[in-house]
Amino acid sequence: MSAVISAETTGLEAPPPRRRGIPGTAVLRQTHGLQRGILIVGLFMIMVFVLVAVLAPLIAPYGFNDDRAHGVIFGTQQAPSAAHWFGTTVGGQDVLARVMFGARTALEVIVLAVALSLLVGVPLGLVSGYIGGRLDRVLVLITDALYAFPSLLLAIVVSIMITGGRSTPLGGILAAAISITVVFVPQYFRVVRNAAVAVRHEPYVDSARITGATPTRIMFKHVLPNVSQTIPVLATLNASEAILTLAGLGFLGFGIEPSAAAEWGYDLKKALSDATNGIWWTGMFPGLAIVLVVLGVTLVGESLNDVLNPLLRTRGGGATTADEAEVAGLDPDGSLLDPEVAGLGADGKPLGPDGDGLDPGDAGPGAAEEPA
Repeated sequence: MSAVISAETTGLEAPPPRRRGIPGTAVLRQTHGLQRGILIVGLFMIMVFVLVAVLAPLIAPYGFNDDRAHGVIFGTQQAPSAAHWFGTTVGGQDVLARVMFGARTALEVIVLAVALSLLVGVPLGLVSGYIGGRLDRVLVLITDALYAFPSLLLAIVVSIMITGGRSTPLGGILAAAISITVVFVPQYFRVVRNAAVAVRHEPYVDSARITGATPTRIMFKHVLPNVSQTIPVLATLNASEAILTLAGLGFLGFGIEPSAAAEWGYDLKKALSDATNGIWWTGMFPGLAIVLVVLGVTLVGESLNDVLNPLLRTRGGGATTADEAEVAGLDPDGSLLDPEVAGLGADGKPLGPDGDGLDPGDAGPGAAEEPA
């Protein structure tokens, strides 16, 4: 018996360990054509934004609030030149330095706002959707009330409540992030709760419940992995919305203190009077930074939605499923199958049920007859 087993298992080897590639390459491989191009462009724009934000203290020519260097005053509303590539503001600060440090402020607020929204909205949605009952009704009522408010108005109210009109650099960034978080939490709650309601009676959840798993383990080990497909897409799209909300707060005067950090919305507000006097550079470059970052994040979010959402997933012209390849007599990689596996004889003709070649009359009543 052992000889038979050893003979049958001769040549069988364990598959090599699966290598882990660069994060995100699997998603990139699932895109094709124009969709892949859009995703790459969006990722490139986000990468530039992150690099500028992280390296702003090293690559910025001046500090965001500096109006002089080596005792020389920059001058107010100076046009772009070799000394000041983007010109200077009405306060005499370098526009390029403020744009770079504004990217740093935006990145800090985005990361904090999205992280806080995930930490609050996802667990609340899981608990509400899985447990249900009175708790579910109360949480749905609260989040629907918050969702009914205009997002910018709600962020302004929360910002005033937190800061009282003044804030420190760290406190201003945290207050802006919390203000945006209050807007985003209902979105995560509703998405996760609806998905949890849909899967809480699935067989794998009932099996875990029968085996004695605690509700916490069921929610986070069994339910969450099956309802989290849309969370990365929502987080990406919320990042672009966070940039716009932060800019709106700064433009209306409810954002971060101007002396605490550079902020694109505040720079646009100060540039309003410049636009009517032909001074275009003080408002164009902060506005262009907002547009490019929001565009890059939105492109990535839409591409991820097309890839991760099974209802929107598309294939390129050269992509085939395993079933389509088998019908065509091909391997999934496009190579020809073995004739016997493809159901063909040595002469390339289809085989019948008994393994013999089919006669023309055996092709079935629906087969088209060749003309005489």
